Amino acid sequence: MSTELPDLYRSLTVVADGVEVAHPELVRRHADRRARVQVAGSALAVAVLLGGVAAGGRLAFSADGSAPLPPPAGTPVPPPPTGSAPPPSPSAASTAPSSPTPSRATPSGTRSAEPTGAATARPPTSIPDRAFFVLAAANRTGLESTGAGPVLPALCGAGYPSESAVVQRRARSLAYKRPETRVGSVPDGSYRHSITIYRPGRADDALRELRQAVRACPEQRMPDDPRTWRQRLLDPGAYGDESVLFELRAPYPQGIGDPGAYEVRLVRAVRVDDVVTVLWEQGWEYTAAERAQVDADSRLAVAAVEKWLG
Repeated sequence: MSTELPDLYRSLTVVADGVEVAHPELVRRHADRRARVQVAGSALAVAVLLGGVAAGGRLAFSADGSAPLPPPAGTPVPPPPTGSAPPPSPSAASTAPSSPTPSRATPSGTRSAEPTGAATARPPTSIPDRAFFVLAAANRTGLESTGAGPVLPALCGAGYPSESAVVQRRARSLAYKRPETRVGSVPDGSYRHSITIYRPGRADDALRELRQAVRACPEQRMPDDPRTWRQRLLDPGAYGDESVLFELRAPYPQGIGDPGAYEVRLVRAVRVDDVVTVLWEQGWEYTAAERAQVDADSRLAVAAVEKWLG
């Protein structure tokens, strides 16, 4: 061994003896400070990470504050990225070519249009012959005609604003007999039967206006008839979506009918959707309407309209 190495050891000893060794408490204090710095650095990193997550969460909600919709059923949800590589920036994504993907695989915050239910049937615009009812075999006379004319009796000159919403109207007149009346005999009564299509939502106006007209005309005189006719609403019964039933009543002219008896006419209007069918019993040579007969034929009239409308 050369003499240089022992000389170096002796020099190191001299230097070490001249340096003051730190007190143990001071050493622990430095170690604690170093640990606090490391903890603070870790907390700062966590805060930065949480801030990024919160910002990303706000971007994931739509402008109206609602959560984005999940992918449609059957579409796999992509798992969150596990790598450390950051997602491409918008500028980079706009320049890089990408393959098209189905729109349903990329959910967004905007709800797509959804079906609102079964398609509704279009309102009718014309009235076929099959919309008119056929009398029961025992009530048929074979007397029927079509032509212009009023479909409601006069009610103190009342007008009906709903007439401006009429799409089409057809009417006919037909005579009927009671089952016990022999074929070929004088009919027991007759109807003025009409069917009217209104624009959507206006048929109920027609029935409301008819009720008001009856209430506003409790009695009246008819042209060329000296008698006083009285009108009143009756319980309409359950027909169609809604219905109106009223009667017109006047004493028989002198020498006709039994003393104190009345000539009675019945009118029933029934709404089915935007269609109104009216059965106006007009009698035959001063006969009086019978409620049971009018009710039965009203049911036939409504059934024919409902079958036509489907």
